[in-house]
Amino acid sequence: MAELTGVTVQSLKPKEIVAELDKYIIGQDKAKKSVAVALRNRYRRNLLPEDMREEITPKNILMIGPTGCGKTEIARRLAKLMKAPFVKVEATKFTEVGYVGRDVDSMVRDLVEASMHITKTQKLQEKYDIADRLAEDRIVEAMIPGEERTSQPESSPFDFLRNSGGYPSQKQLYEQSQQAQKEKPEKSEVEMAREQVRQQLRNGLLEDQVIEIEVEDTPRGNELDMSNEGMSIAIGNIFGDMLPKKMKNRRCTVREARKILREQEASKLLDMDQVTDEAVENAEQNGIIFIDEIDKIASGGSYNGADVSREGVQRDILPIVEGSVVNTKYGPVKTDHILFIGAGAFHTAKPTDLIPELQGRFPIRVELDNLTKEDFEKILTVPENAITKQHQALLGTEGIHLEFTDDAISEIASMAYMMNEQNENIGARRLSTILEKLLEDISYEIPEPEDGRITIDRNFVDSKFEDTIRRDTLDRYIL
Repeated sequence: MAELTGVTVQSLKPKEIVAELDKYIIGQDKAKKSVAVALRNRYRRNLLPEDMREEITPKNILMIGPTGCGKTEIARRLAKLMKAPFVKVEATKFTEVGYVGRDVDSMVRDLVEASMHITKTQKLQEKYDIADRLAEDRIVEAMIPGEERTSQPESSPFDFLRNSGGYPSQKQLYEQSQQAQKEKPEKSEVEMAREQVRQQLRNGLLEDQVIEIEVEDTPRGNELDMSNEGMSIAIGNIFGDMLPKKMKNRRCTVREARKILREQEASKLLDMDQVTDEAVENAEQNGIIFIDEIDKIASGGSYNGADVSREGVQRDILPIVEGSVVNTKYGPVKTDHILFIGAGAFHTAKPTDLIPELQGRFPIRVELDNLTKEDFEKILTVPENAITKQHQALLGTEGIHLEFTDDAISEIASMAYMMNEQNENIGARRLSTILEKLLEDISYEIPEPEDGRITIDRNFVDSKFEDTIRRDTLDRYIL
């Protein structure tokens, strides 16, 4: 069996997985615990004998919670942490077979494409050491071209008789050896010049010099994706490798040429059959499909109008979740061991409104909690990619050093919590709308403070929303 991508990362214990997720996601400990156990079980399964391994299927997870509470972020960060093929699909974009729209098989084809990208990138990195040397040779060749081969005289029908059956005469061999001796000093001079250029390249002295290299001409936009049929046709590749690849000359700096030639040479070293096999296996064994808005296809017991199509989508998704074979352009893909994570707010529908067969395929149900004021304060400050840090970095490019005081953070968190309680609960997304309004004038005017710093305190926050808070119509400025 080919080595699966991310196995070494999957050896993380559940507590270690949760600790990694805590760097980006605040709260939702129950959901983190469930996904961590599910990932650890995948690692345990890989250690079992082949016959037992095939019998153990992943325990799919259904996340229930309001929008903006972290459902998608948990799944996305999890896939990035595990270096596993991951796709996020919207259940509302699929339609029942016979209706106009995307068919459910496309989610598996998207997963295989993601797996191909991961596997090919990994294989390319393994070939970069060899590719760097080959790229260097091509750059040297472009800068110091070799002697062109002398053109051979056209053959004559009488050559066979003149040369005793096509073999060269002793006189011809002698003349060729004499000619080679004459050309030998010239070739050595070329080699010496190339060695000097090679040394200068390695010392980084020629990075900005413009050279002309030969690259493959691969026109874009010539592929027809026939999703419903599970195939794609590249117009230029109908005849496969029967036709020679079209090349073109390109002028660029040595720095750019090294990157271009490195990728080209590494691609030539790849065994695409092996890459395809490993990518398909990686998708089958480690793939994660996140089905968002799954509550929108719950019919709730009524079967009129669009609800008929909704239940049809559920029945189309069912065999994929249960385990089936989907045809892709890379070959058939089994979905038996793909991990499916469903998510939805379930405001108007309940998980029990899904068809019973689909409910049974999501045995692990996790209810995510509404975010509290304390959660909002942590979201603003704790994560490595906290939204306040993002705004500080963006304004820092303009020479503005933005600072948030503790009382300002507390006021923003209180405002977000209040708006979610009084209006529609959109979770942590409320923080983005508040901060955009709060920093709108600073971003627009780009002031030049005397000490290079702008401090956002509680008074500044209150002044921005003073009138709206008094009239209790904060939703006028915040979604």
